[in-house]
Amino acid sequence: MSLTTSELWPYLVLVLAGFLPNEIWRWLGFMLARGVDQESEILVWVRAVATAVLAAVIAKLIFFAPGALASVPLAVRLVAIAAGFVGFVLFRRSVFAGVATGEAVLILGALALRP
Repeated sequence: MSLTTSELWPYLVLVLAGFLPNEIWRWLGFMLARGVDQESEILVWVRAVATAVLAAVIAKLIFFAPGALASVPLAVRLVAIAAGFVGFVLFRRSVFAGVATGEAVLILGALALRP
């Protein structure tokens, strides 16, 4: 298989318009954050805001589920969240364990209630 220039232009656009502009800000943030104290008041605030935004996105996905997730009953979605939290706590605050537990409960609940 031979790729010509006309077949590669979408990838070039992705790199130039998507990857490079974001990468510049990542490197700038990395350079500027080297001397910042992790426990400074501003970073504590930034972490709190980031956590709140993430919680809001998750709540929106649970209560106003899009696409295929909307076919799963709200009760199953709420039980999956609770199970994920329990998995997180039981496995020494492992995010992976919490996500895997919640996802497993969600999938099993959806399959069990499938017509």
